[in-house]
Amino acid sequence: MSTRWIPPLGSLRWKFKTGDVVHAAPAISGGTLFVGSWDSYFYALDAGSGKEVWRFKTGEDPDIHNQVGIQSSAAVADGVVYFGCRDSKFYALDPATGKERWSYSNKGSWVISSPALSDGKVYFATADTGLLHALEAKSGALLFTLEFNRWPMFSSPAIASGILYIGSHQGKLNAIDLKAQKVAWSFETEGFKKNGSTYTKPDGTPNYEAAFFDFFYDDMITGVQKLMSVGAVLSTPVVAGNNVYVGSTDGNVYALM
Repeated sequence: MSTRWIPPLGSLRWKFKTGDVVHAAPAISGGTLFVGSWDSYFYALDAGSGKEVWRFKTGEDPDIHNQVGIQSSAAVADGVVYFGCRDSKFYALDPATGKERWSYSNKGSWVISSPALSDGKVYFATADTGLLHALEAKSGALLFTLEFNRWPMFSSPAIASGILYIGSHQGKLNAIDLKAQKVAWSFETEGFKKNGSTYTKPDGTPNYEAAFFDFFYDDMITGVQKLMSVGAVLSTPVVAGNNVYVGSTDGNVYALM
């Protein structure tokens, strides 16, 4: 009587070494795994074997290494793979070949946010410029942009029933009516209610001067912590039924109706 050896649960099937850290979550479609790395490359790997299918080169920043790396997770829809990059571009690639279909320049602003797609449109947010863009998914043509007073957005959008939900460093969760192309409502975190006025200028933009006093490393770390005290929403909202769930840097998890 013969027995077939079955590998133990959790055993390694394969691994693929990129040139730097990997922050992005992988996406899988049609047996291919798509993921970006801090090494400036976006990879397509065979999901079964881990073998490289192709790689796509994004921008470099050899001087200060600030405008380089892929933190945005990919989204695949209708034969296109989408992702944002710290080189300030948002990309649409052919998933079979890695050839660029189109790209959208954000003029120096990182795209940390992962994209969301709905009804032939792709939505993503920018970091330091605090913009939400809606583009035509096939062509990359800009449909509309909403501004959020230059408060950075690392949160990724979630869409349900015609409403897009996205968090902001300002300590707010914004609900956007996609048909009306405007904010339907905003929820303020406890951190915002407590510290928002301290770190917000009269015009609504971030008061960086109140948080940062110098450019030494220790002061930069302290300044970021001060800004996070406004209850920044860095997490991606989750919509389930009539509720929206989101976490905040004020230490709370919120459930909203």
